[in-house]
Amino acid sequence: MKKIFFLFITGLTVSASYSQEVSDALRYSQENLTGTARYRAMSGAFGAVGGDISSLSVNPAGSAIFNSNQVGVTFSNQNIKNNSNYNGTQTSDKENSFVLNQAGGVFVFKNNNPNVGWNKIAIGATYENTNNFNNQVFSAGTNPTNSIDGYFLNYANGLELGNVTKIPFRNLTYSEQQAFFGLEGYVINPVTGNDNNTQYYTNVPAGGNYHQENDVYTRGYNSKIGFNIATSYKDRLYFGANLNAHITDYRRSSSFYEYNNNPLETYETISNVRFNNELYTYGNGFSFQLGAIGKVTDNFRLGIAYESNTWYELYDELSQSLYSTTETSSGETFSNPVNPNIVNVYESYTLQTPDKWTFSAAYVFGKSGLLSVDYGIRNYGNSKFKPTNDPGFRGINNDISNTLTSTGELRIGAEYKIKQLSLRGGYRYEGSPYKNGITVGELNSYSAGLGYNFGSTKLDLAYSYLERDSNQGFFTRGFTDGANITSKLNNVTMTLLFEL
Repeated sequence: MKKIFFLFITGLTVSASYSQEVSDALRYSQENLTGTARYRAMSGAFGAVGGDISSLSVNPAGSAIFNSNQVGVTFSNQNIKNNSNYNGTQTSDKENSFVLNQAGGVFVFKNNNPNVGWNKIAIGATYENTNNFNNQVFSAGTNPTNSIDGYFLNYANGLELGNVTKIPFRNLTYSEQQAFFGLEGYVINPVTGNDNNTQYYTNVPAGGNYHQENDVYTRGYNSKIGFNIATSYKDRLYFGANLNAHITDYRRSSSFYEYNNNPLETYETISNVRFNNELYTYGNGFSFQLGAIGKVTDNFRLGIAYESNTWYELYDELSQSLYSTTETSSGETFSNPVNPNIVNVYESYTLQTPDKWTFSAAYVFGKSGLLSVDYGIRNYGNSKFKPTNDPGFRGINNDISNTLTSTGELRIGAEYKIKQLSLRGGYRYEGSPYKNGITVGELNSYSAGLGYNFGSTKLDLAYSYLERDSNQGFFTRGFTDGANITSKLNNVTMTLLFEL
């Protein structure tokens, strides 16, 4: 048997190779519906309404609707259940988390000079947890045809054996490292032992019926700190702008296991494999927003808002390990641990997420309630990793353009007031960001809530339900089989507001 190298090497290595995927670009381009309880109860349909701290995240002109200073804090409890179906085998997982969802304030400065049309300036600052990555998905089932060997063969074929096995491990590119794990774990073998060999074959016995398990555990968040300024002209036209700082911290632990008891085709074959991946992505970015709201009549309002691209500077750290078992025709078994104990620290890179336009309309029924509709457009296919002239990023950017598409988001919200009590409800729909409509499906969400005005203090509660289907492969190359996942998210939000 071959000798396994580098089992006790520890430390860091800097690599210029790339491991980004289409799903990485989408992760930082999408935002969950977050914010105050009132905002969430009405499914975020506030583009032409304003007057809520979270409305600034849709249309920055919304702060000029305020007539008094206001500060608030919001907490949320999120429960997500993932139902997995992999080749007929069903499993499920739950994840519960409690977060500080939003905090902020708006301060209004009025001009009481009747000869000046610009009668108000509002300044605001907000913090929002725009995406909660806490989640867990477990899938298990029997694959009748495909094995994880396809993943390692896809990376290995075309690479010279001498480059894949060169010392030290830290000098390997990302592609060479994937091939290295397959070779050192005996999942694949070279056709010849010559360093110039570029062809490899599987050491996993054919016959199908591979029992497979995939466990993905994620942690982290996307957050946004926004600074807002807005003004109103004769309380008929409202204009605003935001400057946003984004922070991301994402950790993903995945463990794929495969077992087979197929008849041995050679003296030694692989009976089981466990492949572990630990990814840590962190960084920051910035964006800006512009918006306007106009009162067509005293009751009817229209709004338009533009959200720029977000420019992220991101860093990736990746560690991997593989454990396999070799079984011989004489009944002997050997363990093959491949754990370099090395963290690949990649060079920083830029991700540009797509911009977004939001068009809004609202009808306010005096002091008794309102009805609001927002429609947003974002082209996910415009996401880009930079520098775009880099060969590695050029390939993934082409995949993004060919895979992702433009999609619309519809938000509808309503509110009805009974003295100090407010009753609210909403609906949200977003189309699939994928051209095939399957990898990530359509989103449907329903929400409801209530609030009570104590005078200078307001207490709001909201409940929202979201459901979305997806089918993302366990791996992106060579072995792309995956489970059908139905994700159901329940969220309870509470906001405490103070008028100053």
